[in-house]
Amino acid sequence: MSSSIWKNYFGQDEVASSGATPPNDKGPAKPLPANWYTSPDMWELERRAIFSRKWMLITHKLRLPTTGDYLVYHIAGYPIIIVRDKDGNFNALHNVCRHRAFPVVTEEQGKARIFACKYHGWSYGLNGKLAKAPGYQDLDGFDKSKNGLFQIHVHVDNTGFIWVNLDAKEQPEIAWEDDTSKVDLQGRFNGVDWDEYNFDHSWETEGEYNWKILADNYTERYHSPDAPSLTNLANSTPEQIAGGLRAASTYYFPNASMTASPHVVFMQRIVPTSATKCMMRYEVYRHKNSSDEDFELINQTYKRIVSEDQDLCTDVQKNLSNGAFAIGESDPQMEKGSLQFQTIVRQLVLEHYNREQDAGREIWPTRQTLPTAATTSEEDMTFCNKLDARAKGSSPASGCCGGTACQSNDTLVF
Repeated sequence: MSSSIWKNYFGQDEVASSGATPPNDKGPAKPLPANWYTSPDMWELERRAIFSRKWMLITHKLRLPTTGDYLVYHIAGYPIIIVRDKDGNFNALHNVCRHRAFPVVTEEQGKARIFACKYHGWSYGLNGKLAKAPGYQDLDGFDKSKNGLFQIHVHVDNTGFIWVNLDAKEQPEIAWEDDTSKVDLQGRFNGVDWDEYNFDHSWETEGEYNWKILADNYTERYHSPDAPSLTNLANSTPEQIAGGLRAASTYYFPNASMTASPHVVFMQRIVPTSATKCMMRYEVYRHKNSSDEDFELINQTYKRIVSEDQDLCTDVQKNLSNGAFAIGESDPQMEKGSLQFQTIVRQLVLEHYNREQDAGREIWPTRQTLPTAATTSEEDMTFCNKLDARAKGSSPASGCCGGTACQSNDTLVF
């Protein structure tokens, strides 16, 4: 793939803000071993260390043009709602009713004035605040203001793309400015007028492979002759440029990519569902002045390449899972992008693992905060965590249950 794919996003400034050290161009490369692509425990750790902490590209505001428009997305097992409210703000909310955890929204997209849970009738405004809780509002001690939907941090960048961060703290541990500094101001997008595109369609496919395999595939600088990358069109011939096949592609850590061309903007999200499975969700934005012929040329080219890449990833996963392959070799130049991706994964995972070892428990940044007064809930959670630790044949450090209940002050896990 074009070197610009990592240079413009995995460049020195952006990598440094992620806490990762760029791979040495001339030194030995250190790719991730096979078991990082097959282990269920590694996948759960990635959910805590990466997907619960990093800013993630979700969609574009063009998909939510009017008040009440909403979309449901899934991020590493977490269902979330993105909605436009009456003030024009974009809100992100966990799709979990605060009463009994039933999904507040059961359709993948739609238009709503309120979000009403179909289980017991709790309802919420488009900003997530609790509007009605039948039978609860007159109970002593029930605080309506503290029972709204769980909020998710949202940032709309300069190009109109919507990003989210699942960290449950009032302010996320990783700030937008520190995580994705100026990624929306790349020079490669100069001349792209995002207002001249309309949302056209979306589709999704299922992959029988670990999410990192597709990321590795996307961020490398070369492909097999049978599966040329669309991002190689960054070095397009005059004939390709004339045909609308010039493209600028970027991979946005951890799990999204975007390819912008004069006629079409494609966005791809890799949605992990387990250690060895994921969904790919695609959104297509068409230039207002693109003819049917020009649009279909690049649209079909992109879809063909996507299909070929997924076939390659499936075959790679089969060999990673059979136990014969332990670790491969990587060219520090030709695979600089994928090595940089793996470096960030490794550092985030190890950093979070060490924090958990020091704390003697798993740390789930997305998990809700409970008040100090919730002693019964804390005792019940502690009891269950002790059972889990015993079943795994481990004993929590320093007498701690190793679970969420051993948190100091008035929080559990953050």
